Amino acid sequence: MPSTRDPAADLLHVLLSRLKLKQLSLLQAVDRHRTLGRVAAEMQLSQPAISKALHEVEDIFGSRLFERTTRGLVPTAAGDAVLHHARRWLAELEATTRVLTSLEAGRSGRLRLGLTQQVPRQLMSAALTHLLDRSPRVSVMVREGTTDELVAGLLAHEIDCAIGRSYDGDASGLLQEAIYEQEPCLLVGAKNVKRLSRGPLDWARLAQLDWILPPPNTPMRRTYNAIFVGAGVQPPLPILETTSIRSMEMVLHQEPNAITIFARDVAADMEHAGHWAALPWRLSWNLPPVSFFTLKELEGHPVVRSLRGVVAETARRMKQAAG
Repeated sequence: MPSTRDPAADLLHVLLSRLKLKQLSLLQAVDRHRTLGRVAAEMQLSQPAISKALHEVEDIFGSRLFERTTRGLVPTAAGDAVLHHARRWLAELEATTRVLTSLEAGRSGRLRLGLTQQVPRQLMSAALTHLLDRSPRVSVMVREGTTDELVAGLLAHEIDCAIGRSYDGDASGLLQEAIYEQEPCLLVGAKNVKRLSRGPLDWARLAQLDWILPPPNTPMRRTYNAIFVGAGVQPPLPILETTSIRSMEMVLHQEPNAITIFARDVAADMEHAGHWAALPWRLSWNLPPVSFFTLKELEGHPVVRSLRGVVAETARRMKQAAG
């Protein structure tokens, strides 16, 4: 007669009754070091004690989580699944401690915000002003990164919301709302504008210059590669791959043939330093839209919801002013 027992319910009961948080930290250490000796050194325990503790965790989950190979301890399929969720659980625990600490300090909570470096100054200012002017105040943690990095941080529950470029990957549970279009421009060192702007816009000639591009396999790099391909030109091999504005500024200032693509409004905000300037040509396409990101489970969070409203309204006013 078939059993009516639910294996998942049985495993959940075992986890709730036996699993300890320090055992999740052990799994992360094993994944980080891949040898029991290094884990033992980090945790200041003997190697046999670490080996025994790992066997106990595997017994709790009812699966082998790591295989011993010539490359050290390698996660099994079950191990990868457990590690994925362990990172989220521990990230949520860390976030909880930060929120509680903020509340004890008289704050109304804590928000972790992700930003890409080409977020317009007005949007960034509106977001931070809204958060920091709340009463009682919210503690704010800001992380910068590429859109891919920020989405990964959201899915790992390391940040609560983000403002970045539209994301074209598959991410279950992710919410994104396009809020603002930006015009691109070709950016070079200020002293090189006259020389590099001679003649009509010619992508074949531009491809021979020294390009600064975003890292491979990012939404912006894929967009730029598509522009060259659409113009019938092989995408250039960059001299520098970065999203760091400081690095771009230094190379544009130093290298006579350095060039990059940048949001025109952000470039205009930063031209006062005199190190870079836009070439005169208008490009016939827009950058992927600036978007607001969060997770479905955080959509109704009061601070996230109010921040999304402020950012979207600011973007609407910016469009009107530009139109």
